[in-house]
Amino acid sequence: MEHYFTNNSNLKSDFRTINYEYAGDTITFTSDLGVFSKDKIDFGSRLLVENYLKRGESNISLLDVGCGYGFIGLTLAKFKNTNSTLIDINKRAVHLAEMNIKNNKIVNAQAFESYIYENVTGKYDAIITNPPIRAGREVVMGILKGAADHLNDNGTLWFVIRKNQGAETIMKLLSDTYSMEVVEKSKGFYIIIAKKLLTLV
Repeated sequence: MEHYFTNNSNLKSDFRTINYEYAGDTITFTSDLGVFSKDKIDFGSRLLVENYLKRGESNISLLDVGCGYGFIGLTLAKFKNTNSTLIDINKRAVHLAEMNIKNNKIVNAQAFESYIYENVTGKYDAIITNPPIRAGREVVMGILKGAADHLNDNGTLWFVIRKNQGAETIMKLLSDTYSMEVVEKSKGFYIIIAKKLLTLV
């Protein structure tokens, strides 16, 4: 079985269009086979974005890890004016994200291929992710714990995870790296803001 966090060059394309409305404006995404939640915006990602739109900072640098076709990073680039960098291991996802940057005329965003943070060289004010749980604990923890190395001082990690996917266990595993706040719980999904703990030299 092929997963959205793998590459399958033999997979055919079957484009579809997804719209997201906010504050009387609309952003339109092209999606395709072989990417996460290809037919609609999944509930967890929508909840994460809605919390960032309410609580998150504008005009900052932001990294969207596991971006898929770009819903999270591009929505925040458009409506919060974040300077968004989008990464994914899935080549098709990155291609779609680049298409959606161009089609929505978003000048404050870029996308490139990266396995977790392998090709990431900069640091960001915020990192945001709906981590690929099916990729396994090692990948998920690599994204969440590894974010600390790519955050500026006082940077924040925003993520969504379901209670039945081990949200509370994962929070315990991250407690030596971040101070965390669960800002919303809905339908078993936790929205968590994690602030990097500063180490004393």
